[in-house]
Amino acid sequence: MMFLAEEIEAYSVLHTEEESELLKSLNRETHANVLSPRMLSGHLQGRLLSMISRMIRPERILEIGTYTGYSALCLCEGLAPQGKLITLDINEELENFTRRFFDKSSFVNHIDYRIGNAIDIIPTLDDSFDLVFIDADKINYKAYYDLCLEKVRRGGFLIADNVLWSGKIIIQENTKIDKDTQALLDFNRAVHEDKRVSNILLPVRDGLMILQKL
Repeated sequence: MMFLAEEIEAYSVLHTEEESELLKSLNRETHANVLSPRMLSGHLQGRLLSMISRMIRPERILEIGTYTGYSALCLCEGLAPQGKLITLDINEELENFTRRFFDKSSFVNHIDYRIGNAIDIIPTLDDSFDLVFIDADKINYKAYYDLCLEKVRRGGFLIADNVLWSGKIIIQENTKIDKDTQALLDFNRAVHEDKRVSNILLPVRDGLMILQKL
């Protein structure tokens, strides 16, 4: 679902900083060779993630849901000189594809790419994070949030993608709610009511919930 008129979306992209050549290549190859390319953050959202990261200048970033690495590379653009991004994904079939693009980037030595179940990995991380980006299975969004919040420094940020879920979060009368939609409804309500954070929901692409730990 497009939340903006197509012409407005196109105008926004036209007046947004271009992707790097590496990101353009990753975008093209993901759409040509990988299932569900809509999962890729893409130009406009990628530039927003980069801008947020550059504003924060994080030392440590945690990403849950790597997919083909586009958002990780965008987030790395704001890393402090000795910074590190840990990115977690459960899909081992995409590992070679994704690592190929990480290896081509100037951030290869700053990326810690791990394959496995994030719910198992997050408790083992000793880092304190300045920024967390959640873009994985929707059923576990609240679990990821709960695990990550205690590891985010005070004043740090969490961003959750797909919180508008193609508009499915607007429930019409007599509509059957699927499990993913219900999980996102529960997540959005829970974080909005959480007094430990300040939040804003941006209707960018499929919706970004941005939270700052108080």
